[in-house]
Amino acid sequence: MVSTPQPSASPQPAAPGRRSVRLERTAPGRYAVHNVRGGTVTLGRGDDTAYTPVELLLAAIAGCTSVDVDEVTTRRTEPESFVVDVVADKTSDELGNHLAGVEITFRLAFPDTDAGQAAAGMVERVVRLSHEKLCTVSRTVMLPTPVRSVVGDTVIE
Repeated sequence: MVSTPQPSASPQPAAPGRRSVRLERTAPGRYAVHNVRGGTVTLGRGDDTAYTPVELLLAAIAGCTSVDVDEVTTRRTEPESFVVDVVADKTSDELGNHLAGVEITFRLAFPDTDAGQAAAGMVERVVRLSHEKLCTVSRTVMLPTPVRSVVGDTVIE
């Protein structure tokens, strides 16, 4: 049997700003991803209801920017509805496989009150701030972000 060095029992951030997850294969084409707080997400190849890695990336983009918008607008009032759609085109070209044309669409509704109007009036500004500065996930996708893969002593960059 050939194996790579085994990691510690759970993902552990090394510093306050460090984030980590651990993926474990649970069956052919099925994986469980664990965070340091004990949460688990199941993912797969797209042949069943489990999220694919691309869908999780889109969900992360939606979730990250939604947290920014929700945190600010709910200081005024609770939304009556809060829906965010993210779509992208999966493509393969001279750059390899990647997503193109990622688009985030916000559909929010607030009560017809002074507080609701104040919250609705903040949405565009907060979405812009999230897009340009706050949302770590979409900012990482938009910026050139190096990714390293490590197998034993080999680093692939």
